[in-house]
Amino acid sequence: MKPFRIWNVARWRQKMMQVLAMGRTFMLLMVLSIVFFILLGIGGLAERSLNTSPVSSMKGLAASLSSRFFVDMVGMEVPHLGNGQGPSALSGKNMTNFVFQLLTNVNPSDPKSLLAREVPGLGANSPVLLRTGSGNKAVDAPEDYNPASDKPASDKAASDKSASDKPKAEDPKTDKDSAPNTAENDGGTDRNQSVKPGSKKVVMIYHSHPQESYNPLLGSSGDNPSSANFSKNVGVVGSMVAKELERKGLSTLHTLADYASTVKNYNYNYSYKYSRATVKEALSQNKDLSYFIDIHRDSQSYKKTTATLNGVSYAQVYFIIGHANPNWRKNEAFASRIHSRLEKAYPGISRGIWGKTSAQGNGEYNQSFSANSVLIEVGGIDNTKEELERTSKILADMIAEVYWSDQKAKKVDEPKKDKPKNTAQTDKSVTPHA
Repeated sequence: MKPFRIWNVARWRQKMMQVLAMGRTFMLLMVLSIVFFILLGIGGLAERSLNTSPVSSMKGLAASLSSRFFVDMVGMEVPHLGNGQGPSALSGKNMTNFVFQLLTNVNPSDPKSLLAREVPGLGANSPVLLRTGSGNKAVDAPEDYNPASDKPASDKAASDKSASDKPKAEDPKTDKDSAPNTAENDGGTDRNQSVKPGSKKVVMIYHSHPQESYNPLLGSSGDNPSSANFSKNVGVVGSMVAKELERKGLSTLHTLADYASTVKNYNYNYSYKYSRATVKEALSQNKDLSYFIDIHRDSQSYKKTTATLNGVSYAQVYFIIGHANPNWRKNEAFASRIHSRLEKAYPGISRGIWGKTSAQGNGEYNQSFSANSVLIEVGGIDNTKEELERTSKILADMIAEVYWSDQKAKKVDEPKKDKPKNTAQTDKSVTPHA
C-alpha cells in the first residue's frame, strides 16, 4: 500500500511539473507576442514618420490580396461563411503566386520583374499597388510609353493624317469659330491653350499628355498611337466626362492645351511642368475650382484594359497617386471614394489605385494643388469610342456622387459652426468678444 501511495504522489508531482512547464511556456510566448507587437507598432510609426510613401513597406503587397482572400481565410474556421460566392481565392495557384512573390519579390505573372533589379531602367515603371481593383486579378501595373517620338513611322503618318482632318486646336481664331468655349457646346471644353474664367466652375479636366490616342479612333495600329486631333485622342474622353458632369450639375472647365504643338522647344519629360502652369492659370481665374482630373490612357493591350459587364464591354481605369506630394494620402482618400463606388456599382471597371514616386515618373502630378486631385488612365491603346464613352459616363457619375456627398457634408457642418455654444446665456449681460 505504501509503495502505491509513493507512486501516486510521484505521478501527481510529474503532472504538476508538466502543468507548470506549460504555464511557463505559455507566459513566455505571451510576453514575446506582446513585445513583438509593441516593436511592430513602433516600427510602423517610425516608417510612417520617416517615409511619406509606402513603396518600401509591405502595403503594396498586402493590397494585392482581395477581400475574397480574407473571407475565405475566415471561412476555414466559420462554417458556411462565403459559400456560394464563387471559386475560393485560396487556390493552389493563388497561394503559390503570393508566397513566391513574398519570398522573392518577383511576380510570377510578370516575368519582367525577375530582371527588374538587375537591368538598369527595367524596373523604372514599377508603381506600388495601394488598393486592388476587381478588374485586375493579375495585378498588372499601369504602363507608360515614353517618349511619343519613338513610335513607328507608319503610326506617326497615320496620326499626322488624322490631325489634318480637323483644324488644329492651338489656332484660337479657327477654334473659336467652330467650337465656342461654352459648357452647352462641348461640356465646358476650352480649345485654346489659355484658360478663361468661367461661372463658378468647380471641376477641372485637363491632359498632361494630350496627344495620347487610341488605335480604333485613328484607324491604325501601333504601340503608342498619338494624334493632335482632339476627337481621336484623350481629349475626346475628357469631353465625354465633362459633358456628363455638366449634366449632373457640376460646372466643369475642360482644357485641351496641346503642349507639343504650342510650346517652343517642347520636351516630353516636362509634360507635368507645362500642365502645372495650365492648372495655376485656371486657379487664378476660377476661384471655385477644387476638383482636378488629369485624364490619360494606358499603353497595354485590349485584353488587359477592357472589362465585360452583362455582355457589354467597357474601358477600364487606373487611378494614379503621386507620392512626391507630402499630402498624397488625402489624394488617395479622394481616389478611393471614386474607386469604391465603381467597385460597388460596376465591379471590374477599376484596375486599382497605384502610387508612384519620382523614380517611376513625375511623382507629384500636380496633386499638391488640391486634395481632390487625381490622375486617371481611361482605357488602353485599343479601346473603342463606344467603350470609352460608356466608361466616361459612369466615371463622371462616380465623381459627381463624391462631389455632392462633399457638399451635403459641408451643409451639415456649417450650422454647427454658426450655432452659439450656449444660446441660453445670450442676454444683454453677455458682452460679445470683439
